[in-house]
Amino acid sequence: MAVRICLVADIHHGKPSMTKRGDTALDLMGEFARFANEARADLVLDLGDRISDIDRDTDIGLERDVAEAFKAVEAPICHINGNHDRDHLSVADNEEILGQALGHQTLDIGGWRIALWRADTRIRREPENRGFLLGEADLLWLSRIVQNADRPLLVVSHVPVSGHSQVGNYYFEANPSSSTYPQAARARAVLSQARVPVVCIAGHVHWNTITHIDGITHLTQQSLTESFTTQGEPAAALGLIELGDTVRWRVEGRDPIDFSFIPNTRRWTPPVPPFHQIPEVAARMKGEPA
Repeated sequence: MAVRICLVADIHHGKPSMTKRGDTALDLMGEFARFANEARADLVLDLGDRISDIDRDTDIGLERDVAEAFKAVEAPICHINGNHDRDHLSVADNEEILGQALGHQTLDIGGWRIALWRADTRIRREPENRGFLLGEADLLWLSRIVQNADRPLLVVSHVPVSGHSQVGNYYFEANPSSSTYPQAARARAVLSQARVPVVCIAGHVHWNTITHIDGITHLTQQSLTESFTTQGEPAAALGLIELGDTVRWRVEGRDPIDFSFIPNTRRWTPPVPPFHQIPEVAARMKGEPA
């Protein structure tokens, strides 16, 4: 029987901010709770960015509102911190509010292993060190999990590592470096070590995407309250992923998607270096005999 996991991403509870309709978040969380309960989910995953941050005191109150809304969900819940959950609050603050540890974690459910890769999501603002930073300890944890996996693996994170195109994205077309970690290529190299099927799912970029890299399928789920794809109305994105021999990922709401695929262990031929570094290609480019 397939493992059934309900997902919610980028709730962004708070005042409306740019295209984020945070004023609708709590009502939509009620819809998500009903959706997860009716689905009889084995697990619920919160992919992070529960709030739109303002300051420490306000953020604590907003996070508590969201924690209270999750109490209507009957299935076990695992949370991941997003960057907005970390602008003014520590990991410990989030742990206290949500009532659970927020370090890396694995769960075996059915025939799958769920890897909650809670890599650092705090955005640094120092002039010499801006943006996300993927620490060595986070990469080493993921590497150990991938190398030792003895069953299909679902890797869950807030920030995606696919490095997929952000063309058309309201937030990230002009700011692609903020859509992933600068060390994302190393994370993808870690994933390629797997001898089992691997699927990755993340939030952060506020749209539904499907990217295949090196035989691994990377998914990102739309935000609960985003509106740039839905003409100013919140997307109301309610996700369900079913994990078996076939994986089916379905998102309901105003920006729906329904996608099924068979995960595999086939890895691709590594990409070539720049053409000018390949002697026979460089020779042809110069018009010389190969």
